[in-house]
Amino acid sequence: MRHVLITGAAGALGAAVARTLTAEQSRSHIEQFSLLDVPQSRDRLDALAKDVRGRAFVCDLSSEIEVSRIMRDVTEGGAPTHAVLVAGGWRGGVPLHEGGAGDYHDMFRMNVNTVYYALRAILPLMVAAKGGSIVVIGSRVVERPWTSTGAAAYAASKSAVVTLAQTIAQEVLPFGVRVNAIMPSTLDTPANRKAMPDADPSRWVSLESCAGVIDFLLSDDARDISGASIPVYGRA
Repeated sequence: MRHVLITGAAGALGAAVARTLTAEQSRSHIEQFSLLDVPQSRDRLDALAKDVRGRAFVCDLSSEIEVSRIMRDVTEGGAPTHAVLVAGGWRGGVPLHEGGAGDYHDMFRMNVNTVYYALRAILPLMVAAKGGSIVVIGSRVVERPWTSTGAAAYAASKSAVVTLAQTIAQEVLPFGVRVNAIMPSTLDTPANRKAMPDADPSRWVSLESCAGVIDFLLSDDARDISGASIPVYGRA
């Protein structure tokens, strides 16, 4: 039974990933979905779970205690064999020397802690099963940090996520578990269109395209790829 866990599933990318993995042409052939997000997203999460015939779980994904608690419920349907760790966010707008420490704490809580605690919960199960595939979400700013001026904490947090994935990939490789990262530029989401009304979204990365890359990395077609950081830049 191929069972995927998706964090941040109620967001634009998380929902696109879930729907892509249910499509007939999906490479991953996922049969069971566990969709996780924060309580404020309950309605959207429930609607998505109904669409993809998955199970919805709400918790604070930046809390190790809450993630551990919810994983007991998730694994009642069998341990996840795949995971896409989408949960995260963006804060910024001012140079580091003009801002306070709030952005730093928010970015590491939202972007790093959510990935770290999910990995802590999932990896032992996959190592024991001697197989699994995980994808985490980085950002183009990992390779081009100068494009994140005014949001240094965001760039640092996404760099930490990618480094974490690359390091862990080597640790679990002998057990048949693969861990990869994607590094998208601006995603074409309703929120980004609203925030940047003068931009040209045709240069951004579509949600379907990004989800397709994730589908490939989860699948057996990518069985020889682990520890990679895949650029998904579109024309941005």
